[in-house]
Amino acid sequence: MGNCFACWKEPSSTALESNSSHSKEEMPEGHLYPAPSHTLSSVPIETSILSNGNHITAVPEQLATTPISRFCSYQRRSQTKSVPAMGITDSKSLDTKLNILFDIYKDETEDAILAEGIEQLCKDLQVCPDEFKVLVLAWKLNAEQMCRFTRSEFVKGLKCMRADSIKSIQTRLPEIVNEVGNDPELFKDLYRFTFKFGLDSVIGQRILPSDMAVVLWRLVFTVREPPILNRWLNFLENRPVIRGIPRDTWNMFLNFSEAVGNDLSSYDDNEAWPSLFDDFVEYENDHTNQNISKDKECETFLIQNNE
Repeated sequence: MGNCFACWKEPSSTALESNSSHSKEEMPEGHLYPAPSHTLSSVPIETSILSNGNHITAVPEQLATTPISRFCSYQRRSQTKSVPAMGITDSKSLDTKLNILFDIYKDETEDAILAEGIEQLCKDLQVCPDEFKVLVLAWKLNAEQMCRFTRSEFVKGLKCMRADSIKSIQTRLPEIVNEVGNDPELFKDLYRFTFKFGLDSVIGQRILPSDMAVVLWRLVFTVREPPILNRWLNFLENRPVIRGIPRDTWNMFLNFSEAVGNDLSSYDDNEAWPSLFDDFVEYENDHTNQNISKDKECETFLIQNNE
């Protein structure tokens, strides 16, 4: 989203060229989820309770003294605001509560939650910005850009999640993660969203830089990881000529990984797979043959020495 999501990526102006099977695109170098410069800590909540048991306010003790990370250029102006707990004021509509929550994290100059606000939101949710849960949250909000939640995305998304507070988001996220892990169709929807989410929409990017694709593949396959994932990513990391991943290649990798299993024995190069998959299978077969040859050489050497 934008150019950062707690600095999920830091695009450069260098133009990247795709390999011969892809069109040329202007693609910034992608860097997702660098380690935060400070340790996230839990946010204890102090709550005043009326005699009838209703909560009247909930104030995170650390909200007013949030440390400024290396990604933040100013201290949040919402130091004195309280994070509403679920159901604190029955007379307020759901929209009102969600807008109040949004205003706590929104940028000073723009009606959107940007990098600093998202980083603080992650702290209050007690999650790291590079966790799978944060990707799931962005998916449920249907966020169009990294490092940016609009008011509409935030309000509509939390309504769909059936959450109206920090506490209820914390409760719902693990439930949604479990649903995604158990439902192939939900996972496919998240998987396809992840490609779009990784693009820099500001410059109209249509091909995902390969280093960004590697990071996103590792992240999205936190659940339902295919057996060939590590070999596939190793192949990409050792082929610098592969500078970008088109949408079709990203989408079809999910089908490819399910079709070939672990040993690639069922791969049929006559099927309409992207040429990059042919290269990967050839690369893996070459390595397998090399290993077999080395094993035979070692076996021959041992036999000769024993004689």
